[in-house]
Amino acid sequence: MTLSSLLENVLIVSIIPYFLERENLWFDQNIKKILEARKTQIFWQENTLFLEKNLKIPFSFLLRKLDEMGYEKVWQVSEIGEFSQRGGIVDVFPINLNFAIRIEFLGNKIENIFRLPLEIENEKREKEILKKRLKSQKIFSDLRGLKPGDYIVHLDHGIGIYNGQRTINKEQYYVLEYAQGDKLYVPFGLERKLSRYVGFSEPKISRLGTLTWIKTKRKVKEEAEKFARELLKIYAKREIVKRPPYLKSEMVKYLKETFPFEETPDQEKAIEDIEKDLEKERPMDRLICGDVGFGKTEVALRAMVRVVESGYQAAMLCPTTILANQHYQNFKKRLKNLPIEIGILTRIQTKKEQKETIKKLKEGKIDILVGTHRILSRDVEFKKLGLLVIDDEHKFGVRQKEKLKKLRAELDVLSLSATPIPRTLYLSLSGLREISLIQTPPPGRLPIKTFILPFSEKVIKEAIEKELKRGGQVYYLHNRIENINSVKNFLGDLLPNVKFGIAHGRLNEKELVKVMEDFQNKKIDVLVATTIIEAGLDLPNVNTLIVADSTRLGLSQAYQIRGRIGRSNVQAFAYFLYPQRLTPLAKERLKALKEAEELGSGYKIALKDLELRGAGNILGKEQSGNINKVGLNLYCQMLAEAIEKLKVK
Repeated sequence: MTLSSLLENVLIVSIIPYFLERENLWFDQNIKKILEARKTQIFWQENTLFLEKNLKIPFSFLLRKLDEMGYEKVWQVSEIGEFSQRGGIVDVFPINLNFAIRIEFLGNKIENIFRLPLEIENEKREKEILKKRLKSQKIFSDLRGLKPGDYIVHLDHGIGIYNGQRTINKEQYYVLEYAQGDKLYVPFGLERKLSRYVGFSEPKISRLGTLTWIKTKRKVKEEAEKFARELLKIYAKREIVKRPPYLKSEMVKYLKETFPFEETPDQEKAIEDIEKDLEKERPMDRLICGDVGFGKTEVALRAMVRVVESGYQAAMLCPTTILANQHYQNFKKRLKNLPIEIGILTRIQTKKEQKETIKKLKEGKIDILVGTHRILSRDVEFKKLGLLVIDDEHKFGVRQKEKLKKLRAELDVLSLSATPIPRTLYLSLSGLREISLIQTPPPGRLPIKTFILPFSEKVIKEAIEKELKRGGQVYYLHNRIENINSVKNFLGDLLPNVKFGIAHGRLNEKELVKVMEDFQNKKIDVLVATTIIEAGLDLPNVNTLIVADSTRLGLSQAYQIRGRIGRSNVQAFAYFLYPQRLTPLAKERLKALKEAEELGSGYKIALKDLELRGAGNILGKEQSGNINKVGLNLYCQMLAEAIEKLKVK
């Protein structure tokens, strides 16, 4: 890089919102005041550096200071907010200048300061990108619950092992261990430089002071930018599509007034987010991510009603007949006093009923359609579909979702998920889709008491008797259809006066709905079922869950199934039983499930599950190598930034 003019001195300021709000001219105009303030005020001493030619300053101090001021260490400086070091030379692009500078050291003395021929054309845009980066770093750098021994990524130094916290001279530090006994002390307040390591395999621990990490990061950043371009091409088609904004809805006001519960702050925020989406001309593509029973369906129902009032139809796609039937019954109750026609389309309806529903749909006589994959059949046509709600989004493949989007390019899409697959979660955080989090439990909701125990007839008998004694019902999960009848007989011998029923996926659809209705109407005390109960059933009277062999379930699945109970203000109990011998992975899964006992953990558990599965497809298999090198959090941060930059160009 050819050097430009020689400078006598230079001011470098921290990457913080206070300075990002100010134009570069402000620093020139206030330089005297800043230098005066540096003499006495801690804020200015900590957040500014004033360097002059011939100034004696330890080289290591400058590097540490730039790190603390939020500058990112890179192989070669190309953007504001970066610095690099080779030998006794430091290049840095301060956020208060339009150009980068080079500082040359001779020992511990600044010999020269040069202006580099590297400039920014649009200062405002670059600072906006940095502001967004600071916000996203808060999301990606969530260190709550971090334990010694966990892998952690430092933005400038690479992957290490977290080794707790230490106080040195009244200052608190995170201690990170690196290869060959290297240690790094990161001051509190610099969390934005740290992120959890989540990947598909054991990571390679970095060595401090080498250029390997910087090179790795540069390569992965380039790959993320390439991938971002591909993703943006896919999503750009929707960006240019427009549709008229939806009208304000009187019916939604009625729904709010007749809602039998108090909305949680998160629910209100999600409703507000959707209202804003529907007022825009660009079609909505939003993910509502919330724990089971936290009110996602109510949020979706209000969106559907608003769309209907504007003269469009809405459809809700459910993964199972049982769930579709449940939503249909609930929607009929909620909307009984409103002039809205609701239809249901699943394979449980007779051919004649299905034909009639499809005819009405085509004529526009059905406003809201609830259904299963049957909605995606070729014979199903809408007169004017406006909104598609996808319940339990991760149960549907990309092709199925895209099929409905193709029906109308300007279709609004609202996806609901309790344990989102990381792909969805991170695409949402990466600026391609919008996300609303519902993490606040409804008022009066209690955490589910969870027991991890060896399989025992005594435990099963006592748990069922205890629940029935207080007038409740029980789910008994046995995930093997071939011997589910003998399990029912075993339980019948154990508890002869108890009424048992069976539910699994090979039952005829009508039989299945009949069993579920009997269970709902309390004609059955204990439902012996497979993981079919996982899909969104809402039965407030069922408050005990017994899982016969919990080692057969993935962590997200176990968490989702546990969410089928404890859906009222009654204390719920979950018993995860296991065989006498456990594999280390099964042990780790069950431990994580116990740790996630508090409400609202679904969002975090998706990440923990990814960590333990050690496989899967997050952002496409071709990206998994890059994710392993820097960890999912840092990779997604890079992806988010790449998308942001490409979007503003």
